Amino acid sequence: MSRYLYSLILLFILVSSCSSPEPADTIFLGGTIYTVNDAQPVVEAIAVRGDFIIAVGTEQEVRQYEGKNTRVINLEGKTMTPGFIEGHGHFMGVGYNELNLDLMYVNSYDELIEKVKEAVEKARPGQWILGRGWHQDKWNVKPEVMVKGFQTHQALSAVSPDNPVFLRHASGHAALANAKAMEIAGVNQLSREALQEASQEGGEIIRDAQGNPTGIFNERAMVLISRHIPDQGVEQDREALELAIKACWRNGITSFHDAGTTRENIELYREFKANNQLGVRLYVMLTGFDRELVHEWFRKGIEVDPDHLLTIRSVKLNCDGALGSRGAWLLEPYTDRPDFYGMATLPMDTVLSTSRQGLAAGFQVCSHAIGDRANQEILNRYETAFKENPSKAKDHRFRIEHAQHLHPNDIPRFAQLGVIPAMQAIHMSSDRPWAIERLGEKRIKEGAYMWQSLLKSGAKIVNGTDAPVEPLNPIPSFYASVTRQTLAGTPEGGYEPEEKMTREQALRSYTLDAAYGAFEDGIKGSIEKGKLADLVVFDRDIMRVPDVEIQKATVVMTIVGGKLVFEK
Repeated sequence: MSRYLYSLILLFILVSSCSSPEPADTIFLGGTIYTVNDAQPVVEAIAVRGDFIIAVGTEQEVRQYEGKNTRVINLEGKTMTPGFIEGHGHFMGVGYNELNLDLMYVNSYDELIEKVKEAVEKARPGQWILGRGWHQDKWNVKPEVMVKGFQTHQALSAVSPDNPVFLRHASGHAALANAKAMEIAGVNQLSREALQEASQEGGEIIRDAQGNPTGIFNERAMVLISRHIPDQGVEQDREALELAIKACWRNGITSFHDAGTTRENIELYREFKANNQLGVRLYVMLTGFDRELVHEWFRKGIEVDPDHLLTIRSVKLNCDGALGSRGAWLLEPYTDRPDFYGMATLPMDTVLSTSRQGLAAGFQVCSHAIGDRANQEILNRYETAFKENPSKAKDHRFRIEHAQHLHPNDIPRFAQLGVIPAMQAIHMSSDRPWAIERLGEKRIKEGAYMWQSLLKSGAKIVNGTDAPVEPLNPIPSFYASVTRQTLAGTPEGGYEPEEKMTREQALRSYTLDAAYGAFEDGIKGSIEKGKLADLVVFDRDIMRVPDVEIQKATVVMTIVGGKLVFEK
């Protein structure tokens, strides 16, 4: 080889080694960036190309990716984290909550009645009045007449004699119907058939001393009324979906675990994805109420979206009720209703058979359980299925949704079995002041909202809000995670403070561990090279500000796949 040719080759190698990397589309810098990556927890800047993060580090390191067309966004001292993942919510419910009556903030039955009266005045004759969000234990003033802890329908029926009304409890596990709705459903006189159907379905129709319906339909008895509500139509579904997407963007939510999705909703999600309108990454749990749908997917197999927008590999089973409606299934009776243990809303044989079939088909099983008996029974069924099929159970990531009240003996079983507790910290903040009436002090202190005990045992917690049961905004749930206080800041020091999460644990539960709960921790949940550029920017440092300042934090930017979808 001639000396000239050798010099040319050497020069080419030197030039190649010194050439700039391919430019980024966007660079973020000038703020505090929490990565949720233990190897590099806080960085100065990140670079994004397309959907993915291509560089993370100091500003000087990341500036190497700046080209003439690179957009440089200065965070101006604000705080960036991975995009928040709603670990358990009801996506269409979020949208419909904006279309129907939102009763989440009513402070009394009188306020609820007034809202319904206003809706009736605007409604067509015979049109159904629908709403959700009331919670009798959160009202400042209780009605004079209550039966088994609930209001009765008479005042509601008086303001809406001709329009049927159906108002779901905040928990979604009970509902209030007026006389017109009950008339349409044919349950006014409480025929023996209606009572039998309600009890067989795992539900209860609350009755007064004379045996008359009070208007409260608990758990699966709600179907006696809801099946008569006309279909709201595809166009309204589309509107609700658009509203849900925008609500996520406003709240820094880039991914959403949709807990119990119907066939029709899946088709709507497919339509939005095909039209590039989805905008939020959905992890779909098939509703266990539709057994045909579940078995159809078990035969077909999981669907993991290469675009990471719409993945279907999970089943949601509803196994008991809620504490607010006294439907949570307990080992011992309710303190404030000593003759009642709550109820299973699904046979445990179904949990076992679904767990067996889910494992064989590669599907994750997610079971709603709030009461200690429900949690224990489900853990038992999961364990049986795992032992029968150990090769398929190596990385099952089965979940229990809520895991709100546990027997102390069952707390370490989550980590031992590899079961993920998907817990919504905001429920502690909202429910703890009155939940002690349901469970008593001993059960509350030993087994309710046991976050730190679960984490110390080795479990990974998936956080969320259960929206629209609670508002979608993750900041109140983050605040509850680290303070264990109500949103009013009480009590001082928090309820059972030894169970608080650290801020690092709370952020992880809303990002990387939430991604783990959907088999997606390899592609998102932390700010690392090669992961999706799903990011959120807050106006203040939620990891360092005093506790009282956390709730004031607001989202100023939301980025999904490198695209700025929301800016305040």
